[in-house]
Amino acid sequence: MHKIINAINSRTFGLLVLVFLASCGIKDSKWKGQPPLKKVDTSTRPIQFQLKKTYEPGLGVYLSNEFAGARLNGAALTGPDEVSVLITPENTPINSSPWYAFKVWSDKPQNIHLKITYTAGYSHRYYPKLSYDRKNWLPVDSASCHLDPAANNKKESPKFCIIDLPVNKDTVWIAAQELIVSSDINRWAENLADSSFIQLSEIGQSREGRPIKMLEIDNPESNKLVMVLSRQHPPEVTGWLAMKAFVERICENDSLAKAFRNEYCTYVVPCMNPDGVDNGHWRHSSAGIDLNRDWEAFNQPETQAVRKFMQGKILRKNTFYLAIDFHSTIEDIYYTIAPQLKGNMPGLVPQIIKAMAEDLPGYDPNIRPNEKDALHINSTVSIFHSFHAEAFTYEVGDNTPRDLIQKKGELTAENTMQLMLNR
Repeated sequence: MHKIINAINSRTFGLLVLVFLASCGIKDSKWKGQPPLKKVDTSTRPIQFQLKKTYEPGLGVYLSNEFAGARLNGAALTGPDEVSVLITPENTPINSSPWYAFKVWSDKPQNIHLKITYTAGYSHRYYPKLSYDRKNWLPVDSASCHLDPAANNKKESPKFCIIDLPVNKDTVWIAAQELIVSSDINRWAENLADSSFIQLSEIGQSREGRPIKMLEIDNPESNKLVMVLSRQHPPEVTGWLAMKAFVERICENDSLAKAFRNEYCTYVVPCMNPDGVDNGHWRHSSAGIDLNRDWEAFNQPETQAVRKFMQGKILRKNTFYLAIDFHSTIEDIYYTIAPQLKGNMPGLVPQIIKAMAEDLPGYDPNIRPNEKDALHINSTVSIFHSFHAEAFTYEVGDNTPRDLIQKKGELTAENTMQLMLNR
């Protein structure tokens, strides 16, 4: 059974990603990123709750979404050995980032074709990952994964994905990305907080009552502050992995990290949207809205909690010098503030990105500055204009090799610390 997972090294995985992106109609050029921000209503809207159950489509095969982070909306036998699953969003309109996560097992050893399908109008984005223990994940072997062939001919995104999957009584987990839910994130934060210089607190609760946790990393007496955010959008696991590496590097006990922690206090909200994460949402919170469009209206408790915290710090004569919001998208990209706008430490963000390029031979950063008059509706633009912190959104590619994500997160932290100490 385990033959379907192979140890793919970074080079092989990179080639696999290029094939996958080509099948989606994405050529080997810089990802152009999202269009300019548009204002949307962030008032609470209804969502579609999944029916949590174990599906029995036939062949003695079982599929379940009865766990945190799952997304599975239906299953049916669609061929002699083909089991199709349906993935639908929490509500619409929504961008095409269809998250899926479910587990599969069978009464007897057999090979099936598992077809992942979506609601009409949406397409396949995430290359499937498998796990046999819910902890260790690897991409499906490229020889066992077949994307919609019509998509390549039409140069469009694939409508479905078929996995050649051997199954038996042992459970196999299938997900769009590594399954990292709010309990995993809170456990990570609690482990970090074992260090004497890290405090863990709760700054608010989500709409469904989950805690919004915050890490405070050293020197609470300092009035020089850094803000770090992650997981506003539930499926964006690669951004979380980069944030994790960034934070852990700041927490090291070498001279650079110690000097930085003595000078600056870093605040981290590692999971802004625990409801969306645990409910297996494509993008939205349990209020049915994109939290990263709620940074002007502040209709939702999650964004309200962060704003209230930051405002409280400013009232006590503190200064936010930097804010980083970690996300994921098709390929690595930096969304920065318009270069003519100056915050509390002008030029810091371009210097951080430039230093990254110098540290990684051949790395050509993809930088997309916001327009000068960009709406103040996402975290980066809103925090810059409200608190004058130099700010950027670091989007990490869906399929960026995990060892490279780790390296980029660490280097971002090292360069940030060095540059801010030099200021």
